[in-house]
This record gives sequence, C-alpha cells and structure tokens, in this order.
Amino acid sequence: MITAAPNTQITKQIILPGVVAPSGLQVRQVSAPEPAAGQVLLRMEASGVSFAEKAMRRGRYPGQPKFPFVPGYDVVGTVLAVGPGGDRALVGQRVAAALKTGGWATHVLAPADEVVPVPEGVAASDAETVIVNGVTAWQMLFSKAKAKAGQTILVLGASSGVGTILAQLAIANGIRVIGTASPRQHAALKALGVEPIDYADPDVAARVRALSPRGVDAVFDHLGPTSIRQSFALLAQGGILVVYGIAADLDKKTALAPRFLKLLATLAFWSALPNGRRAMFYDFWEGMLTGAAAAKQRRREDMAKVLAQLSAGAIKPVIAATYPLSDAVAAMERAEARGLFGKVVIVP
Repeated sequence: MITAAPNTQITKQIILPGVVAPSGLQVRQVSAPEPAAGQVLLRMEASGVSFAEKAMRRGRYPGQPKFPFVPGYDVVGTVLAVGPGGDRALVGQRVAAALKTGGWATHVLAPADEVVPVPEGVAASDAETVIVNGVTAWQMLFSKAKAKAGQTILVLGASSGVGTILAQLAIANGIRVIGTASPRQHAALKALGVEPIDYADPDVAARVRALSPRGVDAVFDHLGPTSIRQSFALLAQGGILVVYGIAADLDKKTALAPRFLKLLATLAFWSALPNGRRAMFYDFWEGMLTGAAAAKQRRREDMAKVLAQLSAGAIKPVIAATYPLSDAVAAMERAEARGLFGKVVIVP
C-alpha cells in the first residue's frame, strides 16, 4: 500500500521509440505510476539532456534498455509518495537522483536509496546541472586524479556540462585549468578562470605545452580512442589520464564493444609502463557488479557535497538553455548543436 497518494492520475512522458532523429521523439500520456517497495514517486521539476541521451537515440549507449523507453538520466523533483515500507518523512521533500532513464516525464519513479535532498534555496534547474555532471566531475577530480592545489590539469570539452563543473571545482581548490573548446566559448571560459585553447587547432598539443612546458598533472578526456594517445603524451611525470567517454565514436557505424574493450586494454597497458604515468576509465555507475552498495553510498555522499558547493556559491550552474517537457525535440536538437556552453535543462 502506498503511504501517500499522487497529486494526479495522469503523467506526460517523452518516449524514445527507436533509432530516430530528435524529431522522432514522441509524447505519451498514461496513468501516473505507483511506487513499489524501495521506490519514491517524484513530481519532476527539472531533468536534462546529456551525452547519454544523444547516444541512446542512436542505440549506442552501453546497457541502454530496449526501445521504446523514457529517456532522462537524472532528475530533480518533489517526493509525492513512497512505496510500501518506505520513509514517509521523504514525502514533500525536494530531492535529486541519478536514474539512467525515466527522467523526461511529469512523474518519475526513482530508487529511494539514490535520492539526495536538494538544499533549501537552490533552484531545481540549477541543481539539475550538478547531479550526474557534478558527481562525475567531483569523483574524477578528487577520487581518481587526486588533484591538489598548485597542479595543472587539461579538460577536453571544457564548455560541456561536465567540463564547466569540473573546471569550477578545480579552480575553487587552487588547481590551474587549461581547457579546449570552440573559440566562441573562450570568453565565458576565461570568466570562469579557465585558460582556453581552440579544440580544432591542428596542434593542440603544442598549445598545451606552451602553457605548461612540463606537461599537465591530469587530462580529462571524453573523446576516447581518437585522442587518448595525445592526451597521455601530455602528462607530466606522475600524471594521470582519466577517460570518461567515447564521444568521438558517437556517429560511427563500428561496433562499440570491441572499441571499448580495446580502449580499456590500452589504458591498462599504459598504466603498467615504468614511466610514472597512469591511465584509467571512469564509470559513473562503478560498482554495479561488485561493491554496489559502497559505490551507491559514495555517489550519494558526493552528490550531497556538490549540491552543498552549489548552495554555498563555490560553483555556479551553467545552463545553456531551458525547454518545457513538451518541447523535448527542440531541447535535444539544441543539446546536439555545436558551440553549447553548459547543460540543456528540461522543466515540466
């Protein structure tokens, strides 16, 4: 038995029916879901468009569900109901949650053990920008790279949703940031404290070396196989390459699994070389097969830390554009356009 009744019996959902262009997204109205044990029902206040949705609509995101399904990797919303045996104190709270799918709907089911309270006074759209993006940036910077004040890092795609948060967290902690981006984004990056380089420069490596002759202490690379060799070569002694995506393969027709396995093997091989440099792949869902409970707890703790940084003003939300749920097609098209600075947010 549900401990609190939903506010409405109807929910609007955006459906990804198959491998389609953004215009192929569909709108569906169905009965509002009821939370099962271990779930909460949220009234969605903000979701977003990330790299995951871009990959999923092409059928190229590892582990995505079978079509059709509701996309939406993360969500901010108010708890309307909890499942049987759930904590009734959650009802009425505004929370954030990482989902992988399901966020593009007016009513969203979320795992009760994944939700994190949103600090009072933080707008839902602002909080949305730092859920998955913020946890990814925090964990890569501090848990994986173990970056420290006085070091220099290179962020590929510094104008992206992850890149803008990663850069701000680094700069707030005394870490120098060099970032690649389109020239149209350079002024905004400089305002954040980033030293920008044109991502299309034919000799990005030379530009980085000019700014940091000894190399950099960490590189954060979302492009994958096409750029990792250059990224690894830019590391200083003791540096680390953190790869967190294979965006350059998004529109290729080659099978992803062999490319990904080769990527992991390459990173492992480089880490084993006696040159004092390391390389690794970062997975947001780390621990899903082993140590899942501990990994989940770390995600929640780190999400709370990033939300606290946002609440305190140590980092600022970077929103590229905001669209209503009914205009998800335009939201997806905007998110896939070149020159994006920050994250596209969807509101009900």
